[in-house]
Amino acid sequence: MAETERENIRESTLEGLETAARKGKYGGRLPVITDDMLHTVLRRKALGESVEQIQPGLIIPTGKRKGQNPSVAGIYRALAEHEKTQAYPEAVDTARADFAALQQRDRSPV
Repeated sequence: MAETERENIRESTLEGLETAARKGKYGGRLPVITDDMLHTVLRRKALGESVEQIQPGLIIPTGKRKGQNPSVAGIYRALAEHEKTQAYPEAVDTARADFAALQQRDRSPV
């Protein structure tokens, strides 16, 4: 009986997440490193600065830590994510096309 209840909870949770995704809402925190910050990091790294030297010059613009500096680990995560998108641009394009198709399907009357 407990297993059935657990499965019901799981299904309703997944259903709720799917509904929210269709509305354009996704869970999780907003990224601390904005596109502008990432651009600054990339530019300064190209000039030979290390992430540790760049980090004090960056300020988080919104959220709980507004006005503080992002962590060095956060900067490295943003750089790694950026490298993934640069290494596999076809995967990013495919994901965007799939998402657009899903949105179109959800908008069409049934």
